[in-house]
Amino acid sequence: MAVDDVDGTLAAMGPRLRAAREHHGATLAGVSGATGISTSTLSRIETGRRKPTLEMLLHLAKEYGVSLDELAGTAPAPTAEPRRATAPLSFGDDKAVLPLTPYVGGLHAHKHVLPAPEDPPARPRQASHDGYEWLCVLYGRLWLALGDHDLVMTPGDVAEFDTRTPHGVANAGPGGPVEYLVLFGPQGERLRPRTPPAAARASHRPHRAWP
Repeated sequence: MAVDDVDGTLAAMGPRLRAAREHHGATLAGVSGATGISTSTLSRIETGRRKPTLEMLLHLAKEYGVSLDELAGTAPAPTAEPRRATAPLSFGDDKAVLPLTPYVGGLHAHKHVLPAPEDPPARPRQASHDGYEWLCVLYGRLWLALGDHDLVMTPGDVAEFDTRTPHGVANAGPGGPVEYLVLFGPQGERLRPRTPPAAARASHRPHRAWP
C-alpha cells in the first residue's frame, strides 16, 4: 500500500472510531478507563488531529467489538447493497457510516444510514465533544436530541450546532430508513455561505414559466 493510501486510511478512521464509540454507548472517559488511552488522545484521533497506532487500534477494536477491516474500511461490501462502490462501516442492523473525506484536518464529511426500527424508538443517547457539526437529512425522518430540545427532521432539513452540547440521533419512526449527511469541524470549523446580496440575486434571477 502506498504511503498516501496508508495516510488516507488512518485519517478516515477518525469518524469511524467516533461512530463506533457512539454506537457502543461509551464516553471518551469510559473508553479511556477501559483502554488506558487518554481522553485527549482519543479526542484528537476521532477528530483527525492524530493518527492512531496499531496498538491503540487493537485496543479500540476490541472495546467496540469491531474488526480492524471495518475500522480501515476494507471489509467486503455487504451483498444487500451492491450499488455502493465503497463498503461503509456497518454495525449489524443498527447503523452504517460512509466517510467521504479521507484526509487529516479541516472539515470531515460522512454519510450515515439508520435502518427502520422494529419498536418505537427511545430518546437518542447523547454525547458531547469538541467541534461543530452541520447535519442535513436526505431521506426519512431523523430524531435529533440536542440538549433539552427534541427535533424531528425530514428531507431537506438542516441543523447546525456546537458539539459540546449533548446531542444524539435516532430514526424517528418505523416507516423506513433515514439517511443524512454530516459535516464536522473538529476544531470548530463552520460552513461559510457565499451567496450574493438579495438585490444582485433578484437582478440575475432566471425567468420562470410557472408562478
